[in-house]
Amino acid sequence: MPHADIAGVEATPRTRLRWWTELPLILLVYACYSAGRLLARGDVSHAVDHGLAILDIEKALYLNAEHPLNRLFTREPWIGVPADFWYASLHYLVTPVLLVWIFRSRTVRYRAARTWLMTSTFIGLIGFTLLPTCPPRLLAGSYGFVDTMAQYSSYGWWGGEASAPKGLGGMTNQYAAMPSLHVGWALWCGVMLWRYGGTRLTKVAAVAYPLITTIVVMGTANHYFLDAVAGAAVMGAGLLLTPYVMRTADRVRARFGAVAAPVSTASVGTVARGADAMVTSGVGAKVASGSGTTVTSGSADASSSIVSGGCQTSAGERIPRQRESRFGSGAEPSASPQDAGDGAPAPAR
Repeated sequence: MPHADIAGVEATPRTRLRWWTELPLILLVYACYSAGRLLARGDVSHAVDHGLAILDIEKALYLNAEHPLNRLFTREPWIGVPADFWYASLHYLVTPVLLVWIFRSRTVRYRAARTWLMTSTFIGLIGFTLLPTCPPRLLAGSYGFVDTMAQYSSYGWWGGEASAPKGLGGMTNQYAAMPSLHVGWALWCGVMLWRYGGTRLTKVAAVAYPLITTIVVMGTANHYFLDAVAGAAVMGAGLLLTPYVMRTADRVRARFGAVAAPVSTASVGTVARGADAMVTSGVGAKVASGSGTTVTSGSADASSSIVSGGCQTSAGERIPRQRESRFGSGAEPSASPQDAGDGAPAPAR
C-alpha cells in the first residue's frame, strides 16, 4: 500500500509539532465531524429506501454475511455482549491512543498519518450527507435483524436507541451508516500497527483489529457488508488525497508567512539603520592618513574605510608588524631606519 510520505510529501513537519496545538486541532475536527453528522440527517423514508437498496445489491451479488452473524450474536450472549462493548468503545479509544503513540514515537510520520485520518473522515461525512442509510437494526422486524445493543443494553452504558450513553441517543445520527467509519478507522489503526509496530504481536493486532471490527459491525446489525467495503474505500481515497492536502496546507502556510515577512524585514532594517547611525555619529575616531599622520575626525565619516600604506584598514586598526613612529604626531622622520643618510645601510643595533 502506498504511503503519503512516499508519494512526494515531506513527512517531517516544517515546524515542530506541539501537543498543545495538535490536541485542540484534533478536538476541533472531531467536533466538526460530530456536528456534521447531526446536520446530515436525511428523510427517514429515503434512509430506509437506501438500506433496502443495499440489501438488494448484496442479494444480487450473493452476499449475505449480516444475517448469519446477527443470529449468532443474538443467540450467544457470550459473543454478543463483548461485541457490543467492542462496537461502543474501541472506536473511540484505540484511534486516539494510536495517534498519541505515533506522535510520541514516530514524530516524522505523525503529520501524514493524522492528515490521512482527517481527510478520510471528512470524505465519510460527505457520504453521510449524500446517502443517509438506515442500518439493518432499524429496519422492520420482517427483514430478520435484531438490534443486539438494545437486546443487551442492561449489560452496558448504552441505551436501546444507539451506542451512545443512555439518554443521549438523540444526540447521534443513527442514519449515518454509509460508509462505516468504524471499519475505516479500524483499517487506519491496522495500517499504523503494521507499519510502525515492529513486533509479531503488533502485526497480529494489525490484521485482527480491522477484521474483527468488520465482523462486529455486521453481527450487531449496525452496518451492512457494503458499508464496511465503503469504509475501506473511503480510507483508500483519503490516502490518495493526503499528499495534495499536505501540499495545499504548506502553500497556505507559506503564503501567510510571505505576508508577514515584509513587516519583519522592515523592523530589522529600522534596527540596522539605527545601529549605523549610532556608529557613524561617534566622534574622536583615530584615522591614519597616507603620510602616517594620525588625524582625529569629528565628522560622521569616521567609520568609513581608510587607506593606509596601500592596505585597507578600519579606524583604530594597525597593520600587522607595524611599529609606532618614534616621532611626534605630524613629524616626519629625517631618514629611513635602514638608511644612515649616506645611502649606506645603518649599522645593526
